[in-house]
Amino acid sequence: MRADTPPSVDDRVELGLELLAHLEHAELSLPDAVDRIETVTSDPAVTREILETAERRGIIERDGDTVVPTSGDYLSFEGDVVSKEGEFTCQRCGAGITTGYFIEFDAGEHGPFGSSCIRKVTGRESD
Repeated sequence: MRADTPPSVDDRVELGLELLAHLEHAELSLPDAVDRIETVTSDPAVTREILETAERRGIIERDGDTVVPTSGDYLSFEGDVVSKEGEFTCQRCGAGITTGYFIEFDAGEHGPFGSSCIRKVTGRESD
């Protein structure tokens, strides 16, 4: 995929699945899970597809409004998160940032995020 080509629905679903598989939460509310997924897509149909596919594949378990990640496969900030200097807009909060943090997934690079948002997106820090 070229950098100027928007990601396909399948690309966004795979990226969302990897994000859910690497969350460092014992559990989180459905709205908090959707908040993380919205860093991948703002399309409600794609968000729903990500959640349903994650549940079908056993990446998460859902109990009402609670989402429980099942993999225990956490990100390594030393190996899976890279920082780049430049002019960026945080993909989670929309703030202008000069250091962007990007998560390196098999499905592609995800970011940029600011320093506090990268911790929130991965579950290392609560809102």
